[in-house]
Amino acid sequence: MRAAILTLSDKGSRGERIDESGPALSAWLSERGVRTVQSRIIADEFDQIVAVLTEWADADIADLILTTGGTGVSPRDTTPEATLQVVERLIPGLGELMRLRSLEKTPMASLSRAVAGIRKQSLIINLPGSPKGALENLEAIWPTLGHAVEKIRGGQEDCGGRFSK
Repeated sequence: MRAAILTLSDKGSRGERIDESGPALSAWLSERGVRTVQSRIIADEFDQIVAVLTEWADADIADLILTTGGTGVSPRDTTPEATLQVVERLIPGLGELMRLRSLEKTPMASLSRAVAGIRKQSLIINLPGSPKGALENLEAIWPTLGHAVEKIRGGQEDCGGRFSK
């Protein structure tokens, strides 16, 4: 699987803050055999977010596109709205599962507005901006992502029996 990571941070884009979430996600993915083929830091600007997500998905550079940052309730947090403009189909269960698992750790998880969806053959998922939150959220949905990417890319494998209790 190929991944791309887009970090949304006004300070990070100006060189005033070191991006810790992007590298943490890339390392976590690498440990699971996923190659990060692209990463970028941009400001929390709606039009820039839309442009990068669209460019990456339309060029098919990655099976999985992760954003980190901009999912909260501050005025500059527009990642979910930008993602909604880009995706062609939503996968609401991924955001619901991330919030559910995060609520076990902090009540602030209820403020997350993260979304997930599909554009072309790329799965786009919003993650929190903190390294801890980003990794916890990705870990919560990880068991589903391989199958999701296979199906998005046209795989014919049935879901039934994949996860037996």
